Amino acid sequence: MSSFEVHAGAADSPVLLHVPHGAWEIPAAVRGDIVLDDAALAAEARHITDAHTAEIAAYAARSADRAPWRFVNRLSRLVVDPERFPDEREEMAAVGMGAVYTRTTHREVLRPDGFDPGPLLERYFHPYADAVTDAVEGRLNAAGRAVVIDVHSYPTRPLPYELHGDGPRPPVCLGADAFHTPPELLARAEEIFARFGGTAVNSPFAGTYVPLRFYGREERVQALMIEIRRDLYMSEPGGPANEGLGELGAALGELVAQLS
Repeated sequence: MSSFEVHAGAADSPVLLHVPHGAWEIPAAVRGDIVLDDAALAAEARHITDAHTAEIAAYAARSADRAPWRFVNRLSRLVVDPERFPDEREEMAAVGMGAVYTRTTHREVLRPDGFDPGPLLERYFHPYADAVTDAVEGRLNAAGRAVVIDVHSYPTRPLPYELHGDGPRPPVCLGADAFHTPPELLARAEEIFARFGGTAVNSPFAGTYVPLRFYGREERVQALMIEIRRDLYMSEPGGPANEGLGELGAALGELVAQLS
């Protein structure tokens, strides 16, 4: 079974909705390396998972006249986090949350000291990165440009692992990159998501995801991260969704339509 799913959209759509943190599954072999008992692991998953973000992306795809492509992680980010750097460039490694987490959101031990992340990186991280790269290249070849929209959510109150949790926590945080997020893309997102009570740029989470092959090199690859505060659409932590899911999905679909 693949650790990710690629859902085809319109052949000429430049938009790729990327959903990296919305899944819950942890393979048994990976579970064996985690020191938490079942109850503690379930509690950690409720805090760390961007629950229902795959459904928000699917709603957006259904509502857009020209469907975007979707790249969806099928495994929990407690297996590997595909959006972290796997080396010393990753600042979150300072709190044990690099590409392979060794600490929890509350800075407790998740994997033992000295744990070797290499096998997990080889089995899950690198194939995922290669596949996202191929998906973006596919949009470049088909549409002449690619727009990667990273779909995330975040808790209403900061968790102890957050390195920049003291900043504003707006209803919708828009993560932007100086090279890959053109002002018009950011402005469109700000206008659309303002209806939910306001937006902020790069607070409390900053930047956006671009495959390394294109990062800082290919200006035809545009990118924006959308971080939705969880109280807008679900019960925290990790609870059921409410009617806000459809409203946010429709707004995301509106952005997709403008970009297409």
